[in-house]
Amino acid sequence: MSNYIDTEKKQELFQNYGKSATDTGSAESQIALFSYRIAHLTEHLKQHKHDYNTQRALLRLVGKRRSMLDYLVKTDIERYRAIVKALGLRK
Repeated sequence: MSNYIDTEKKQELFQNYGKSATDTGSAESQIALFSYRIAHLTEHLKQHKHDYNTQRALLRLVGKRRSMLDYLVKTDIERYRAIVKALGLRK
């Protein structure tokens, strides 16, 4: 993992969106982490428009988050609605 996200920030994300600070596996905590990384990469790309490797990484992350959200829709619609509302995602 890159150095732009430290352990404390990760634990804070997992605490806020997962079940506990060590809950790294739940869909909600992973979606929150993906969203944080997506926001970071988006800011980077605003400065460096021709950084195509980062652009590809961003698209892969968006796809992973979308897959995770699709999984939540199929398994538990209430959890899906809660995480979308908490993170302010569209759809």
